[in-house]
Amino acid sequence: MKNLSFVIFLLFFTTNIAFAQQMQTGFTYLETGNYKKAEIFFENILKEYPKNKTAKLCYGRAVGLNGKPEQAVTIFTELLTTYPGDFEIQLNYAESLLWSKKFNQAKEYYVQLTNTNPKSFAALLGYANTLSNLKEYTKALEYVNKALEVLPNNPNAMVSKKYIYLGLANQQQQKQQYKEAIATLKTDMELFPKDRDIYLNLANTYIIAKKHQEAEALFVEMQQDSTLYFHAKNGLALNAHLQEKDKKALEISTKTLSEIDETTPKKDIKSTQERYAQALIWNRKYKKAKKYIDEIAKGKEKENWILGLKATLYTYTGDFNKSLNTYNAILSNDETSFDGNLGKANALKANGQINNAYLAARETLVHFPNQKDALNFINNLNSSYIPVFESDARYSFDNGDSKAYTSTSRVVFPMSTKLTLSTQYQYKKAINDVTDNNSTSNLIGAGLGYQLHPKINFLGTVGINKINGNKSSYDQFYTDILFKTKPFKLQHLDIGYKRELQNFNAELLNREIIQNNFYGNYNLSTNFNLGWFTQYYYTTQNDDNTRNLLFTSLYYNLLPKPALKTGINFQYLTFKNQVPTIYFSPAEFKAIEVFVNLIKDRGIAKSKNWYYGLTTAIGYQYIEKQAKQSTYRIQSNIGYKFTDQCYLEGFANHSNIASAAASGFTFTEFGVKFTWHFLKKPIFKTL
Repeated sequence: MKNLSFVIFLLFFTTNIAFAQQMQTGFTYLETGNYKKAEIFFENILKEYPKNKTAKLCYGRAVGLNGKPEQAVTIFTELLTTYPGDFEIQLNYAESLLWSKKFNQAKEYYVQLTNTNPKSFAALLGYANTLSNLKEYTKALEYVNKALEVLPNNPNAMVSKKYIYLGLANQQQQKQQYKEAIATLKTDMELFPKDRDIYLNLANTYIIAKKHQEAEALFVEMQQDSTLYFHAKNGLALNAHLQEKDKKALEISTKTLSEIDETTPKKDIKSTQERYAQALIWNRKYKKAKKYIDEIAKGKEKENWILGLKATLYTYTGDFNKSLNTYNAILSNDETSFDGNLGKANALKANGQINNAYLAARETLVHFPNQKDALNFINNLNSSYIPVFESDARYSFDNGDSKAYTSTSRVVFPMSTKLTLSTQYQYKKAINDVTDNNSTSNLIGAGLGYQLHPKINFLGTVGINKINGNKSSYDQFYTDILFKTKPFKLQHLDIGYKRELQNFNAELLNREIIQNNFYGNYNLSTNFNLGWFTQYYYTTQNDDNTRNLLFTSLYYNLLPKPALKTGINFQYLTFKNQVPTIYFSPAEFKAIEVFVNLIKDRGIAKSKNWYYGLTTAIGYQYIEKQAKQSTYRIQSNIGYKFTDQCYLEGFANHSNIASAAASGFTFTEFGVKFTWHFLKKPIFKTL
């Protein structure tokens, strides 16, 4: 019996050794990540040993890691039924919940495991990873640190800690907590010096936070890593562009492009080519950009990065229909594309399709929650439809001893993206002590604006002007009807009718001269900085006089920000009847001038910053057959933007151009203007 017992023991022992050696192959497959082979291997083992716990556990892991998480959950659930309370199986079951993205269920289960065995490294790390997936990063850090107390410097736990910090920083960035996000990433960098992922996230956060000096220093540091060299150089070009240093951006991109050789990875070649094309566009080198994009697009015409470059070029050159079609092509390739969705929103806005622009921006946020650029786009769009109160007060005088005080208040109420209502009140007091003329004007009006078509807007104003003068008093109807259109790319055409009083001074107000103006404005822009503006007025008056007024301006844009342009203006004026003792009415008047215009527009000014404008012009005027006379004109304004909703501005104008009133005339005006968006958002619900 003893010998039989020994033989049975020996057979059992050698069989288990052989089985263990057989299983080792499967273990190796699991350890090396060859999950498909591991799944087949343990499936075959289970055919021979269907009740072997280890084989079934390994089979469950192989199945789950091979992309079948739900099946793995089922396998471990069955094992738990067979082996209730087995901690190893419980750990694997909890991990299978993670694979199947049942994070809330996994969280509850890991709570039980960590309570049962608070020193289990696997349970603590699994719980930390679960919390990370649920974006509960602060608590995730707490538990990954507990895991590291159990197994200090464990590589798996350290990698989890790195990504938990990255997740926390991203969460802080989305909340626009940039200072906190930067601090988190710097802490992560201390644990993982010069880590690629941390470098990229920190650089991106600096860019978003507009910390351009810090971003530049980091990109310079990143160049020391050969795998990040091209990314860093392209980042430097973008950083320069965001600081409005587009020439520097092009210089960097040009040099970076020249550094590409046969050893450069394809992804770096692509990103460098992309940045160079963008830099050409930023510098308004549109022909060169188009030629270059066509060159690099050969064989890649339908790839999104090529489509993105084309769409950007179309946007910069004002071809918004092509831009919109191209962004739609990007989205047909990838509906989650950030550039596609937000680019489409911008193209729709430029095309006047405001409701669709809102929808495209919201779609961007579906795929990229709390994304700053998309949120800013919506906020900027909203700002166009927030009710606004405007008020200005001005004082003017001329060398004919006329002076006037004028104040105007206006409230604009956008009722929808298409309909806008407005009210206006203007008070004017005009005095001339020499001629003993004085009058007051009270104008009350209401306006309506409506978008008839994405490229056609109607603006209409009607009102009553009540005049009380020392020589006459009367009421007159006032109206201004205007159609603003965009007939072709880079072109604007306005056609309108205005009925108003000649109200330049007290003498004219007392005479009750009514003007019926039929007018048109046409502006043509180009992609080579040249522009042309023309305005024409045909006016009939109730004193049986008619006027023709033509103004045209050819200008050249020297700089984009602040805008600096120069050009030549020409004005031609005729009256049917000459009544010089009443108002300036020559049979023929011509004026030509050269001007320089410098503007930092209110729209580009940041909160708590100044904006300004200055126009100076000199030239000559020709009044009928008189000798030419020199002219000058100065217009200026300076304003302060307290917030995006409130700004105050001062302005002053001075001119000696005769067409304003009479020959030998000088006119001066100055005043203040206040603008207040008195609500925080539109009164209607935006899409």
